[in-house]
Amino acid sequence: MTESGEPPSNPPRLAADVVQRTAMAAERTWLAWWRTALAATVGSLGVGRLAPDLLGVAPWPYVVLGAGYSALAVGLLVVGARRQRTLHGSLHTGSQAPLSFRTVTLFTVGGVLLALMTIVLVVAQT
Repeated sequence: MTESGEPPSNPPRLAADVVQRTAMAAERTWLAWWRTALAATVGSLGVGRLAPDLLGVAPWPYVVLGAGYSALAVGLLVVGARRQRTLHGSLHTGSQAPLSFRTVTLFTVGGVLLALMTIVLVVAQT
């Protein structure tokens, strides 16, 4: 206790805790990018290789769609790694590191296109 009766403050330790928590949050975010990429990879395999055999249909549209999901997976891995590097760097500089609107737009447009292609294939098979 200090003379005023308050517990001693320990700003350096508090700052280290904040940095540690933020670093761990950035790592969890990176792992989320990886999990999403793995799910897209599994979806790619299911759509591109398994669905045509199971449905007894021409494989080419499913292969194209599966390749789209694979491209999504690659994009997620690359952008996730860049994001991790950016967040790690911002910890040391104390700067903000928002995800760019361009990246959000690219993934949104890509996801919408893949979803629309999936809908077209599902409807065409009924």
